[in-house]
Amino acid sequence: DNLSSRSLREVYFLWCLAGGDVAAELTKSGLIRSKPPICNFPYLVTLDGRMRGQAKDKVSLYTDTVVVLSQEQLRNRLAHLMTPAYYPLIEDTQLQLESPEQYHESAKLPLLIKEKDVEYQFHRMVIFTRLLESFPYSQGELANQALLDVCPLVRAEVWAALLNVKGDFVSRYAEIDKDSPTSTDRQIAVDIPRCHQYDPLLSSPEGHRKFTRILKSWIVSHPDLVYWQGLDSLCAPFLSLNFNNEALAFSCLCSFTEYYLHKFFVKDNSSIMQEYLAVFSHLLAFHDAELFNHLDSIAFNPELYSIPWFLTMFTHIFPLNKIYHLWDTLLLGNCSFPLFIGMAILHQLRGELLSFGFNECILLFSSDMPGIDIQLCIQDAVRFYQLTPTSTYVRSHEHTPTQLASIPEETRRPPLLLDVLKRESCPQISAHDLIMLCNMELQTHGYTSTALAQMESDLARHNPLFARGGGGGAGRTGGAGGVVTGAAESKGQVLLPKKRKKPRGFIVDIRPQDEFVLSHVPHSCNIPSGHAFQPDGSLAPSHAASALASLRSKVIIVVANKGESGPIFARQLVRLNFNRVCVLHSGVGVLRSLGLLTSQQH
Repeated sequence: DNLSSRSLREVYFLWCLAGGDVAAELTKSGLIRSKPPICNFPYLVTLDGRMRGQAKDKVSLYTDTVVVLSQEQLRNRLAHLMTPAYYPLIEDTQLQLESPEQYHESAKLPLLIKEKDVEYQFHRMVIFTRLLESFPYSQGELANQALLDVCPLVRAEVWAALLNVKGDFVSRYAEIDKDSPTSTDRQIAVDIPRCHQYDPLLSSPEGHRKFTRILKSWIVSHPDLVYWQGLDSLCAPFLSLNFNNEALAFSCLCSFTEYYLHKFFVKDNSSIMQEYLAVFSHLLAFHDAELFNHLDSIAFNPELYSIPWFLTMFTHIFPLNKIYHLWDTLLLGNCSFPLFIGMAILHQLRGELLSFGFNECILLFSSDMPGIDIQLCIQDAVRFYQLTPTSTYVRSHEHTPTQLASIPEETRRPPLLLDVLKRESCPQISAHDLIMLCNMELQTHGYTSTALAQMESDLARHNPLFARGGGGGAGRTGGAGGVVTGAAESKGQVLLPKKRKKPRGFIVDIRPQDEFVLSHVPHSCNIPSGHAFQPDGSLAPSHAASALASLRSKVIIVVANKGESGPIFARQLVRLNFNRVCVLHSGVGVLRSLGLLTSQQH
């Protein structure tokens, strides 16, 4: 009897999915009796809130009656499963588990349907349970399985593993002073009753007490940070999933805020938020120039609508059921992945935004957004994430460097000053990403084809799904430079881009023609900035301009002498609705130092 070997919690989870209903069983047994709602009103309510004359509901009283829940329906659903299904084999050092597609056709269905399928959830539950039992050894494969979907029963434990929560967190939480008054107690008392109060657990008196203890513990344990409105919303998903385990909810909240909201809760976070929003604006210009131009023309800046998104990681605008699915994916991305979720939201509202003026846009974002398709939002966010070179969103205040440590120092792009980010409209790209996008080979600096293949092979062993594509299980690749997953960079879970046969980048050299003839990158085109545009702002007719217009699907890399000409030229291209425009950081000088320039005729 393999089902009897599973825990009571697991059996009850499956029993509910198979059609079990505790309330119906108790009603059938006479322990729950319905009566008209008006009969539940008290006879008297005093001004201080006390009620008199209300009959005590027997359901709230203790009873030693035992109601046996039949497993017949569940066992019939699982009768065809053989013993190996209960004990999946974990083999070799790479933890190669059988794919759920081999078990059930439900793997191809939408996520909301899969979560209601008994057999599919049985297989997911068994796999995740085995992987959690072998944590942290199985951490890499746990992330790979979460890439497909997360079993709701073990979501709390999976999130804790992805956030790298380890050690005796129960004792650490118990040692924190949760009772002494603090200066933020009044604000917390105001915020909690407004936080996801549609949820029966979070809206209960005990839920409010747990909220208060966790938030006060966070404040006490982070003396260098302050409480900002929104921290309660960040706490809500963790408390909802770990209602009977405050210590784990607190530890997850600490790990989450440290990684994804690094320095967001300092006393003066203006520079951190401005940098974050400036990078977000660059990404919007990179992926959707038309929408960027429209919002810029009506002065509808990210500061007006996106601060609550990022400060609460979208818990302020989405209900918990959507946040669960959204964070299942967010926890697999790096610390900049929330930027792409914001991009995906704008993309889904694109049609309305393009037709709206400033006031209509304000009204659209002033309320919750129940109409957002969260699964489509996740797919779009992953797609944007995959298509974006990592150096374009490097920030000085990110928790860990976005660019891999294995990238040669001279080909990286350091974080830009805030003034530069705010002055320019297009992102700057590193020499490393240019090399990767254009499929270049160097005999020095570790960029030979053999070295690159070896690097990809080594990193693929840590996360074999980096080359997986398509659908909701698409691997979260990191554009041209590779990324470290949000689970924790120390795990070595690095996701590299899929190796492409054709170059994804197109280099536009805007130096004067005589300089270009003397030295240039092979297969680049020359559009001298001095006479590139006509008085009306359009591109001046030329063979190179025609080639540029025909390659809108590629990443357009503007190469110039170091100075302002590159960003100005790139901004003009964005005004013409060219997508994926970026500027090479440090200009042509970095390519010359790497020996990438040639004088061969084009």
